[in-house]
This record gives sequence, C-alpha cells and structure tokens, in this order.
Amino acid sequence: MTQDLALAILKSGSSVFLTGAPGAGKTHTVNRYVAWLRAHSIEPALVASTGIAASHIGGMTVHSWAGIGILDSLSPYDLDRISNNEKVYRRIAKAKVLILDEVSMLAANTFSMVEAVCRAVRQNDEPFGGLQTVLVGDFFQLPPVSRPGSRAAYAYTSHAWMKLDPVICYIDEQHRQDDGELLRLLTAIRECKVDEEHHEVIRGRIAPGGAAPKGAVKLYSHNADVDRINEQHLATLPGIAKSYEMRSMGAPHLVETLKRGCLSPDLLKLKVGAAVMFTRNDQQQRFVNGTVGTVERFDAMGAPVVRTRAGALITVEPMSWSIDDQGKPLASLMQLPLRLAWAMTIHKSQGMSLDSALMDLGSTFEYGQGYVALSRVRSLEGLHLIGCNSRALEVHPEIASQDREFRTLSLAAEEAAGKMTLAEQEEAAMRFISACGGRIPKAGGDSVDDIAARMAAMKVPVMAHVVEPGTGTAAGRFAKARAENPRLGKRWTSEEELAVAQAFKDGTSVNDIAVKTGRMTGGIRSRLRKMGLME
Repeated sequence: MTQDLALAILKSGSSVFLTGAPGAGKTHTVNRYVAWLRAHSIEPALVASTGIAASHIGGMTVHSWAGIGILDSLSPYDLDRISNNEKVYRRIAKAKVLILDEVSMLAANTFSMVEAVCRAVRQNDEPFGGLQTVLVGDFFQLPPVSRPGSRAAYAYTSHAWMKLDPVICYIDEQHRQDDGELLRLLTAIRECKVDEEHHEVIRGRIAPGGAAPKGAVKLYSHNADVDRINEQHLATLPGIAKSYEMRSMGAPHLVETLKRGCLSPDLLKLKVGAAVMFTRNDQQQRFVNGTVGTVERFDAMGAPVVRTRAGALITVEPMSWSIDDQGKPLASLMQLPLRLAWAMTIHKSQGMSLDSALMDLGSTFEYGQGYVALSRVRSLEGLHLIGCNSRALEVHPEIASQDREFRTLSLAAEEAAGKMTLAEQEEAAMRFISACGGRIPKAGGDSVDDIAARMAAMKVPVMAHVVEPGTGTAAGRFAKARAENPRLGKRWTSEEELAVAQAFKDGTSVNDIAVKTGRMTGGIRSRLRKMGLME
C-alpha cells in the first residue's frame, strides 16, 4: 500500500493499524495526518509505548496518558479510580483521535487496559470509547517488555485488538535505506531467508579493532556494555565528577519493582560536557523521556544545567517515582531524571535514523534486536560492527507468519478500496471533520455549520458517529464490503484453510471458491500459495 492510500484511509475516520518495514514512511504518514488534523482544528492525542518513542512524536507514554502507570492488571477499583482522575478524564474525554506509536512494544494486557479505560471514561461501549484509534508499528521490531522468565503476548492477540478490528495499512515503500544491498539484507531477515551471501555482507562490515568514524552512535544489546562505555567517556572529561545518589522509601520488594522501571541509575556521576538523556516526562513539558543534551554547567546549589539538542537550557532537579494505593505512597524513589548517553541500548535506538553507527551484535539475545539495530542506518557505509551472532539475523517465527497475515489483510483492504475518486475522498473527510467538531478553512472562512450546510446540499450524510468510516474512501469501501460480507479481511481458521485446499484439489476454481466462502480471490490465492498448492 502507498503512503497516499494509507493517508486517505486515515482521513476517513477509520481505526487503522499502520505498519511496514523501517523506512517505509510510517512516521512520515502519521506526521502528514497530524498536520491535516491540526489544519482542521482537531488536536490528536499522541502517545507511545515507550518514553523514547513518545519523545520522537512529541507526545507522552500511553501508560501516563491513560493513567495506568506501572499496573499490569485493572481491578474494578483501579478502573473507577483512574476514571475519576480529573487530568486523565479531561484528556481522554475531549480526545477525538488517538495515535499510539510503537504498538509492537505494548503487551496485550496493557493494550486491553488502555482500551478499557477509554470506554469507562467516555461512557461508550465502542472500542476505545468511540475514538478513531491509529496504531503504528512493526512487530518485527522489539517485542513487549516482560518480566524475567516470561514472554508478554503481542497486542494483536488481545481481545481489545480483535474488537477494534483496525483496517490494516501495510506500507511497502522504502525511504530510509538508500542502499539496495542493505535493503536486500533487511528483507531477507524479515522473510527468514538469510543465506551465506547475507552472512558475507555482515562479515564485510566488521570494523577492525572496533574502530568507527568520529560521531558514530554506539549501540549495544546489554545495559552493562552501555554503562561501561559511558563511564569510559566520562573519565576522559576534565574535572571531578559530581555524584547524585538515589534515595528510596518503602518495602524492599516494591522499591526493587520501581528500580526495574526507572532508567536513572542508583548512582549518577556527571561532569561538564557529559552527554545525557532525560529519563522522565516533565509536567512543565520542558523535556520528555528520551530528550538528549549535554551538561553545560552546575548551578550554585550543584544542580546540573543541561542544554538540549534543541538549544534549551534546563536546570535539572530531582524527581520521584512512586507506587501509590488510594493516594497513599507505598514506595518511592528520588533521583535526577538523567542518565549518561554516549552509548545506548538497541532498545533505546528504536525509531531513530542514523547516518553512522557502531554496533555490537555479538551478544544479541532477543528476536528482532539485530534487525532493529541494522535498520537504524541508511546505508552499508554507515554500518560498523564489532561482532554479530546468529540470533541477530533472526526474527520470531510467529511474527513472520503474522506478517504474512497482515499483508493479506492489507491487500484485501486495497482490493476493496481500489476504485475511489478525489471527490469521494473529500466527502468522507468532511464527514469526519464535522463529526470531530473541526473546521475546514477556505477563502472567506468556513464554520462547521457552513460545512454541514454544504454537505447537505451535496446530499452527503454527516457521520452519526466518529468511528463510522466514510463510504467513499478506501476505508469506507472496505467497511461497506465488510458489512455486506463479514468474513472479508478476517483471520483465517485452520478449518477454512483445509476446506479451501480440498476444494482446490477437487478442481474448484478460485472464483467459485470465493463465491462459496465469501473470501476475496487475492486472499484465497495467498492461502493456496502458503500451502504450496499454487505458484
């Protein structure tokens, strides 16, 4: 699917899962959509699964936005407490569009909790309380963070995802990598088709002695390596380091829980010139988790003054991390919201585009880790490796299978939306804008009432509900086709696949199978190819 078609679907008001390989233009498409919404006086809620991802889109973490914090389950009391939190209530109740970035790193139970909070706050039983929900991400990248010894379920397996049933928009353009050989390597990893030729490419990027051009970002799979590199760089700076020790209060097991989720270290050492990264969102919105900068000086009280890459000067004061019960703190930490940032983990690099990077992939331990790191650079010339193990070139087989399903669903949406005119796109966009209470500017100025009057004259029905897609757009055609045929674009069951395979073996044509099953011909052919029954 092209970026333009995905954007047209977004403008119709349909909930969407926007996916594709790194560099396909997911962020660019979202940015275009956000600009379009704001041009029509609609402010979207921008959230992400991690702080660093939130910093990239100028938003906040979905955990903070929905008021769930570090909870891993929602009791009726939790849901009532969160729903009655004034700040949470205000931002969710007034939202028209929810954009959730890096959904691949959000566990299924967390995704479901956010959806439940939206329904409770908005007093609406539609998925996410009737919000247009735009999910952005690539499940080939890093999986949800889980507790040691366990693996969290992906968001797409949750009941909330299935109930939302987003239109799948799989963008297949490529804009980050300008190197065909690197792109072929990344494609082979996604398709689980890495061979000796690709291993030879990797061997050719090993940097002798671990040397890399000046300014190359250093990426590692383990925090211990990152800490070592940062400490080495700090030691090269002149002067004596100032130390800031974390303070804690509460039951030891709760304190340890907080520390696992806190990115600031127990003991933070800083000097003038130190590269640092903020580890918390600031209520005054001066910085977010992931903002980077350099320590410029220390004030009279010893507080570090950081100049961000955007040029802002910030005097950094301690912040707290806490676990509360009915407003009473059970445990808390107090530390500067900073950490050293000459080197970073691969997890922290997700979403970045780098001209040059030195990577140690010899200790990768997680599916997708190597893929994320390799896809950060724009060309092979910018890729410098200390080492690389076999796991670095692997993606989770479950995701490889699910990715084929997403592609099939995206093709089904394209096929259903194949015939659309610019006038039809405009009609559906106006319906959505009107339903959101936005405005369409034109010469002389149009109010929402003016738009509604013009739409009425055009005999275009105003949307009764924000989540209803416009019937004239790609998403609208898909929704209309799905209403007529509920099985369109739905996941295939093993029973269906076996029945289709047997019918094809018995000589039934694909067109006749489509009529009998209510499935699209493209989806049937995809299934038959998957089972080796069709070229």
